[in-house]
Amino acid sequence: MSQVELSFIVPAYNEENFIEGTLGIIDTIVMNKSLSYEIVVVNDGSADNTLINAKKYAGKNGHVKIISYSQNLGKGHAVKTGFMNAKGNVVFFTDSDMEIDLKKIPEYLDALNQADIVIASKKHKNSHVTVPLSRRIQSEIFNVLVRLFTGIPLKDTQSGLKAMKKSAFVDIIPRLAVKRYAFDVELLAVANLYGLKVTELPVDVKLDAKFKPSEMWHMFLDLLGITYRLRIIHWYQRPLQTKYSLKNIFSISG
Repeated sequence: MSQVELSFIVPAYNEENFIEGTLGIIDTIVMNKSLSYEIVVVNDGSADNTLINAKKYAGKNGHVKIISYSQNLGKGHAVKTGFMNAKGNVVFFTDSDMEIDLKKIPEYLDALNQADIVIASKKHKNSHVTVPLSRRIQSEIFNVLVRLFTGIPLKDTQSGLKAMKKSAFVDIIPRLAVKRYAFDVELLAVANLYGLKVTELPVDVKLDAKFKPSEMWHMFLDLLGITYRLRIIHWYQRPLQTKYSLKNIFSISG
């Protein structure tokens, strides 16, 4: 593939019903911008037909690359893996479950002219959010803890659409340790530590699922780990000793 301007990282775990639709939406939106792009699907150990359906789509579209491994290691690991394999100057992360309206992608791309990373925020005044009350309350509590523990001046770190300049994060992503849900918190905590400029944009999102108590507990434990590395042992300021390596991964080019 020639020089790539945009890379879309799509982590997928058991998304057989949505993966092809998500890829189709990204294709349609980006083709209208007339930019060179790639879509990197990271199959995070799915137990359903996610990989089969992604391969099917990739067989019809040369922009799609698939990375797959057999064990479910978490969204954070999948995003990190995708980033380290991305070729684009700009990298988007987006969920594969079609809960977020991706039509705003061009706005995020334009906003990168004035920022290092652009993130979707459910708290933006122009956002349209449908979410169960219990999940809204849980998110509010978690976000308060995030700001208190890490000092991140943001009211929403978890929305599943982010765009960044790859050059600004090439030395940050390999430092990140969280493999699952609190990956976004760690990413933004380190970006804040290094003085990168963050811009928040509105998002249209419909969230149906509620957080499980076990998920909330593990997110809290991850947050404690991030705080320990950030505040106590200054992990993120340490020099990178070795290059990030990928284990038990095979790639399939579409």
